[in-house]
Amino acid sequence: MSLISVEDAVARMLKGVTRLGEESVPLTEARGRVLARDLAARRNQPPFRASAMDGYAVRAQDTPSGAWLRQIGEARAGSHFAGTLGMGETVRIFTGAPVPDGADAILIQENAGADGDRIEVLEPVAAGRHIRAAAFDFREGETLLHAGRRIGTRETALAAAMNHAIVPVRQRPIVAILSTGDELVEPGEEPGPDQIVSSNGVAIASMVVACGGLARDLGVAVDDKQAIADAAAGAADADILVVIGGASVGDHDLVQPALAEQGLKVDFWRVAMRPGKPVMFGTLGRTRVLGLPGNPVSALICALVFLKPLIGAMQGAEGGEPTRLLPLAAALPEVGNRQQYLRARFVEWQGRTAVTVADEQDSSLLATLARSDALIIRSPFAPAARAGDVVAVIDLAQALS
Repeated sequence: MSLISVEDAVARMLKGVTRLGEESVPLTEARGRVLARDLAARRNQPPFRASAMDGYAVRAQDTPSGAWLRQIGEARAGSHFAGTLGMGETVRIFTGAPVPDGADAILIQENAGADGDRIEVLEPVAAGRHIRAAAFDFREGETLLHAGRRIGTRETALAAAMNHAIVPVRQRPIVAILSTGDELVEPGEEPGPDQIVSSNGVAIASMVVACGGLARDLGVAVDDKQAIADAAAGAADADILVVIGGASVGDHDLVQPALAEQGLKVDFWRVAMRPGKPVMFGTLGRTRVLGLPGNPVSALICALVFLKPLIGAMQGAEGGEPTRLLPLAAALPEVGNRQQYLRARFVEWQGRTAVTVADEQDSSLLATLARSDALIIRSPFAPAARAGDVVAVIDLAQALS
């Protein structure tokens, strides 16, 4: 099977994906979930004219410099002044408190002097100053959060201010994760002389959770067809099965033959990308199967390129992985026939933010990935690039948080 482009591979993987069902969850438990329906405000914000500062509610026409006003009451956040302000009168007011009827400005306390209930105006104030109009932020009935929006801290704050305690979200896709290889042991175990600690499973599970999915760890299967098939049976009810390692063409790459006997239908494998060429995708009954390379950096980058959008599509999440355009701080050679994802750092270059490629790009170097700020994306057959040329980058702090 020949190499296919990243774009073609993603399109084929997402073809026919249907959105999962809807459920309602407490807003306090909604972080990372995707809204299933639009959310409209249930109230005005603020619901009344509110003071933006501590000071005195006044009539602007009463505030020439040196004027004296009579304080007739107080308004605090959560407790309004019930009367109406008249000529030459003022009400002590605090930030967030309702502005009394009759007042049209706030004389901030730094510009006022107090002598008992007599308040001196030290600086005039214009009408409307330091007052937040009712519905200044948003109005009741206004749609502010749309279906497909992933809920983060900002969305949580807004939904709460809109008076939503329960929100409709898409169900979480179940993502079963199976690592393969005789050389692997679980984190915390003592490796044998020829073994290494498996990092891929926990890393992919972390990404799944961050994307709003439910991660199911199927552990590590040794390089044996029956062992792989038995372990993969734990994904029978999963929406996605991620198999890490063993999807290439070596004598010990047994994932495809092991799952073929269970009914796996392979759509593609071998994608024109570096790192990550031996990516495999297919279906096993209703379960979508994604085979990732065993090298840790390859596995994570391929999960970013393929698994993250697949989880997002099942939840109806809006948009794709955001990219930035930044200049290069150093030249890069021409690209071969595979799309490159180069680990890079943000640097200051000629007075602006730029990117420079990490010295080592070996697909096993997790420490290099952890020190990197971004992935530079370079298309197949791209010509050599000079310092100052603009390239597309993925911000890893956002993409792999």
